[in-house]
Amino acid sequence: MKTKALRLYGKEDLRLEEFELPELKDDEILAKVVSDSICMSSYKAAIQGADHKRVPNDVAEHPTIIGHEFCGELVKVGSKWAHEFKEGEKFSIQPALNYKGSLDAPGYSFQFIGGDATYVVIPNEVMEMGCLLHFDSENYFGGSLAEPLSCVAGTFHAMYHVTRGKYEHDMGIVEGGKMAILAGVGPMGLAAIDYIIHCDRNPSLLIVTDIDDARLARAEQILSPEEAAKKGIKLVYVNTGKVEDQKKCMMDFTDGAGYDDVLCFAPVAPVVELADSILAQDGCLNFFAGPSNPEFSAKFNFYNVHYSGTHVVGTSGGNTDDMKECLAMMGQGKLDPAILVTHIGGLDVARETTLNLPKVPGGKKLIYTHISLPLTAIADFEEKGKSDPMFAELHKLVSKTNGLWNTEAEKYLLEHAPSI
Repeated sequence: MKTKALRLYGKEDLRLEEFELPELKDDEILAKVVSDSICMSSYKAAIQGADHKRVPNDVAEHPTIIGHEFCGELVKVGSKWAHEFKEGEKFSIQPALNYKGSLDAPGYSFQFIGGDATYVVIPNEVMEMGCLLHFDSENYFGGSLAEPLSCVAGTFHAMYHVTRGKYEHDMGIVEGGKMAILAGVGPMGLAAIDYIIHCDRNPSLLIVTDIDDARLARAEQILSPEEAAKKGIKLVYVNTGKVEDQKKCMMDFTDGAGYDDVLCFAPVAPVVELADSILAQDGCLNFFAGPSNPEFSAKFNFYNVHYSGTHVVGTSGGNTDDMKECLAMMGQGKLDPAILVTHIGGLDVARETTLNLPKVPGGKKLIYTHISLPLTAIADFEEKGKSDPMFAELHKLVSKTNGLWNTEAEKYLLEHAPSI
């Protein structure tokens, strides 16, 4: 079977090509990819080429398919896995296989599986490691976004506190405690707010900061204090850019006691240092933001480390259990993956989007691999709809969900957009 796919050959060398997939083995699965969410990690792989730790040294001779946040349908299941997977069912993928200690992962390391493709062959090791996940949903974009959402779940699971009087770590946030999310109204920050409001372990106070009124207003519209109050959480959005003494502003919300859990969503030294300065006794600072500078550093108060037990944790992704948790929460209506999506496009813009990702504002760029479509911001649907009936209808559909991408809009797009 032929596939169209975006293949990596080397540094900044991505090529959209059509080629023949190998004949399916008994321990493999043929799948149709429908959606792929472009991740900054894909940009890093495209820029670094063979220097990337997950990209093979011989990528120039054996190009790999890029993209690791994808969802689709199983087309043909090899006999080895017929007892567990059925043709026609939807799937999601956990790319971090950890197969026999290898860093190889779909979207980085394999010739015949990756998200920016029309059809792929899922190799045996994906199923062996339990990384091919069932996805029971009416949409595809949720399956693509399960992986980034799992990063949020994982970061909360990694936080810890110390049981008083014992050298034991109590994993997770403080139940009923005080939490701050700094620089927290970007896409992943919104996902963190959504998760912590709707998971089974909540703070009593949640302060979310940013320095942009428009972003804060949008966040408050999507994830309202009223919604948080249903779970007993006092949610407050604060523009710290307008405050002369940011530490005092933050501490006043806790009557000077500080925060049990603080998450930092920007790799900016002053933001990290603010996070450190507002920690309570046994406070946990979670550095979520991934810096591109390997020399990035910030001051940390070690007096408080010694006498107040403050500490820092960080994660760079979720695991399979985190993905399963997020898929289940999506199925229960507790998580809305659409809050991450700001742009949609077809496979023909995947190359340009990947290579220019840091320059494209907004949140997740969602690629539908069987259509041809310029990368388009959801916020621009209304304007584009003045000359294009398809975008006019898409604008109507997303208006039903407060300007967020949704299942109905996805179905309409897949039915009416031109094929690749």
